[in-house]
Amino acid sequence: MIKRLQRKFILIAGFSLLVVLATIVGSIYGVAAYRSHQEVNSVLNMLVENDGQISPSFSDNNHDRPFLTPQQSREGIYQYRFFSAQLSKKGKVQQIDNQHIFTVSPQDIVSIAQRAYSRHQDKGQIYFNKTMYAYQVKHKAKATIIVFLDESLLEQRSKDLAKIAIWLGIIVMVMYTIVLAIFSRRAIKPVVEGEIRQREFISNAGHELKTPLTVISANTEMQELLDGENEWTKSNKQQVARLTHLINNLIALAKIGEQPDLHIVELDASAITNQVVDSFKPVIQQSGFTFKTDIQQKLTVKADENRFTELINILLDNANKYCDENGKIFVNLHRNKRSRAVTLSVTNSYAKGADVDYSKFFERFYRADTAHQVKGQTGFGIGLSMAQRIVADFHGKIKAKYSNGMISFIVTLKA
Repeated sequence: MIKRLQRKFILIAGFSLLVVLATIVGSIYGVAAYRSHQEVNSVLNMLVENDGQISPSFSDNNHDRPFLTPQQSREGIYQYRFFSAQLSKKGKVQQIDNQHIFTVSPQDIVSIAQRAYSRHQDKGQIYFNKTMYAYQVKHKAKATIIVFLDESLLEQRSKDLAKIAIWLGIIVMVMYTIVLAIFSRRAIKPVVEGEIRQREFISNAGHELKTPLTVISANTEMQELLDGENEWTKSNKQQVARLTHLINNLIALAKIGEQPDLHIVELDASAITNQVVDSFKPVIQQSGFTFKTDIQQKLTVKADENRFTELINILLDNANKYCDENGKIFVNLHRNKRSRAVTLSVTNSYAKGADVDYSKFFERFYRADTAHQVKGQTGFGIGLSMAQRIVADFHGKIKAKYSNGMISFIVTLKA
């Protein structure tokens, strides 16, 4: 139990941190990409205003720059790689300026400029020779000027920042997980101690209560020997039986979580299910129910034999206890074709089950109000809680499903 709680605590805390770190890293990359985009637009605007030339007044308009746009300095403008071309109204390149770039030949500049001109767009991007160039167009009376800016430097900055953020996030995540693994046992210690005390109390109280119940039962039997059975002694015996059953269930529920003798092995689920079904068949038929089974043979599951047998007993007992009068009970065991898991379902008639929150059926001591009056049966709301704990120990799933007046409890286990 301690290891299960510890793993759950680490997973929840680790996932929470992962969400926070992913949000932070994503935000950092988003802001960096936005700044890069704004920087490209800002530099292109300044260059276009000066016909593709560097002006001493470039840094004078920093107070008008958009939000998150980097501040430009007169020296900083020289870090960018850019070139420009002047074209006639017919699209013929008249003049080029390649003083601020050395990796693009004049012939390539002519080709790139004509491609941009043919798009008839004032802004855009062109991919050439494994490099992305942003461009902006300025229309003049007798010519068109297109300025191109190499985005690789700015793009690399954003990528480097994202890599740093990701690596820092991974390092923080690893360190946080290590710290959690070291101190998680201390963090869950109060919960574990409370659970252990609760189980000890239930177990001790159960054994203490058995003594007076045994005395009451013996005194009742003695009174019947002397005076014969009457309605009072009969009522006493019924109540003693109910309390004894409740105490046994409480003790069993307390012991389930301890897992002192849990041996997960590969079991013949078909054979065990048939065995339990055969033992329940006379009881169910005596109650006046229609009982049908569909058990696929030679199916195996990974479970503890005693607990798996107890699981089937609980589900069949629940179906027999709360099935409608003259109702039907079905047991189905088959292999899921997609997941290859084994599914066990126990279904019974339950006309009053509409609009019921079936998730609460697995809560300890929960009983639906309508169930209290079914055939005069009485329960304590422990059985399905025990079933859920058993299935959890097998790393399986259990759920309740209601359809057309029938309620099904479906268990899925690994094959």
